[in-house]
Amino acid sequence: MPKMKKLQPLHKFLTFTFLCSFQILISQIPNGYYDTAVNHSGTNLKSKLNQIIDNHIEFPYTASETDVWDILKETDKDPNNPDNVILIYSGVSMDGNDRFNPFNTNGWIREHVWAKSRGDFGTEIGPGTDVHALRPLDIVTNVSRNNRAFNNCTNCEIVEDQSGNDTGSKRDTNEYSFEPRDAVKGDVARMLFYMAVRYEGLDGYVDLELTETVLPLGDNTPFLGVQSTLLQWHRDDPVDDFERNRNDVIYYSFQQNRNPFIDHPELAEYLWGNNLGEVWGNTLSTTEFEKNTIHLYPNPARDVLTVEGLTTDATIYIYDTLGKNILSFSANKEQNTINLSMLKGMYILKITTNDYTITKKIVIK
Repeated sequence: MPKMKKLQPLHKFLTFTFLCSFQILISQIPNGYYDTAVNHSGTNLKSKLNQIIDNHIEFPYTASETDVWDILKETDKDPNNPDNVILIYSGVSMDGNDRFNPFNTNGWIREHVWAKSRGDFGTEIGPGTDVHALRPLDIVTNVSRNNRAFNNCTNCEIVEDQSGNDTGSKRDTNEYSFEPRDAVKGDVARMLFYMAVRYEGLDGYVDLELTETVLPLGDNTPFLGVQSTLLQWHRDDPVDDFERNRNDVIYYSFQQNRNPFIDHPELAEYLWGNNLGEVWGNTLSTTEFEKNTIHLYPNPARDVLTVEGLTTDATIYIYDTLGKNILSFSANKEQNTINLSMLKGMYILKITTNDYTITKKIVIK
């Protein structure tokens, strides 16, 4: 087992703007962070990404110094109540100091989104303590999920939390799988994508891989799926500000590595999806594009929204705040208006071209 790397001083946390604000948060991707992965494809691209995100600062699962408990209190902080954390599969806000222990069985625990038995790595330094794939959760929901694969359920059973409330997540009564609530399906997919790239059988750690197979309870093979379902969840539930903030806090304040699939969602297509085998160019910075050239007006909108700044053909998707795809449109420089007369409220707009994917928040009156 590798030695634990020396813990380094915490940096100042970044300001976080959540969905309830209309300001767009620009994720702070360091200049040149992904440059060595540009112009690669397939296994070479995966290897280059691994080299970028490996060798991160590792923290213990439980210790008197900074540990996973402490980090999750910052990464998963409730933006409306900074003393609380958000539980991943229910969205419930819980006191961040209310940790589960033998004397407090109602507190929150640490969920391994890549189940620690799928590869049998437990809570040891490395994949067992990597906070890119650890999230707060209540114990009852954790037991319901166990080490189930992620998939859309066909024989669905409601998953209740420790208070008996419907979490919005479900498990399948026939297949050994779990379906998280709609608002975090993409989050789950991107965490698993990260784990499959970060842990390649190097550094003395297990090689984690995505699979189409739903494994049974007792199988410790380092595979987790269902890959095709995860890809679709990734497409349907775009990256949001909560994920971007998490990524920045982990990078700047703790592990000093990033989740590439939050910074560049299109990478999943180049490794497992529609662009498999193609060269990833990253010719246009999503941050600079979003910051400088794309404008939506009026926002708030009433019946029609105009997208200004398109220079190529694009597909525009509109999602509700639970991550459900409501509408989709084709657009370009000449055809850049969207009829929104049938909608009202807050939505997420995703613009996708061959070169980039960006998201913005819109309000429709």
